Amino acid sequence: MSAIMQIYTRDGDDGTTGLLYGGRVRKDTDPIEVNGAVDEAQAMLGLARAHGLEDPELDAMLTEIERDLYCLMAEVATAPENRHKLKPGISLITPEMTADLERRIDALSERVEMPTEFVIPGQNLVSASLDVARTVIRRAERIAVGYDLDGSQVVAYLNRLSDLVWTMARWAEGDDHVLAKRRKA
Repeated sequence: MSAIMQIYTRDGDDGTTGLLYGGRVRKDTDPIEVNGAVDEAQAMLGLARAHGLEDPELDAMLTEIERDLYCLMAEVATAPENRHKLKPGISLITPEMTADLERRIDALSERVEMPTEFVIPGQNLVSASLDVARTVIRRAERIAVGYDLDGSQVVAYLNRLSDLVWTMARWAEGDDHVLAKRRKA
C-alpha cells in the first residue's frame, strides 16, 4: 500500500505562502494576488474546455494556454533576487510566447466576423466561460501592472491573452464553430 500524500502543510496558517526558489510572502501581496487571479482564469478556461469537448481544436488551444499559465505563475511567484534561475518558456514568459498569442488572434479573426458593437455574453456555455475567463485575466493584468516585474513579459502576455480569449469566445459563437452549428441544428 502506498503512503498517502498529505495535501496540507500548515505552513500558510500564518498568512504567508512560499515562493519558487525560496522565500515567503504574505498571501495578500501583489504576486500572490496575480497568481490567484490567473489560477481562477485557468479554472475558467478548463471549464470552457469541458463544455467544448466536441471540438479538438478548441481543446488543444486551451490546453496549451493553460500550460503557459503555469509558466507565468512560476515567474510571478519568484522573488526578484531569484529571477536569474527562471527558464524561458518553462518558468519565464518570453516575447515569443506573447507573439504567438498575437498570431492566434489574427488566425481566429480571419475565421469569424468580429462584432462592431458591445457583446452580450452567454451565447453558449463555451463562449460564456471564455468571457468570464477574460474578465479574470484582465483583473490579473491590472494587479500585475502594480507589481514590479522589471523586464518581464507578464503584463504584455496577460494583455494579449485577454484579447485572444475574447476572440476565442466570439469564434465559439460563430457559424464555423462546432458548438454553434450544433446549437442551430
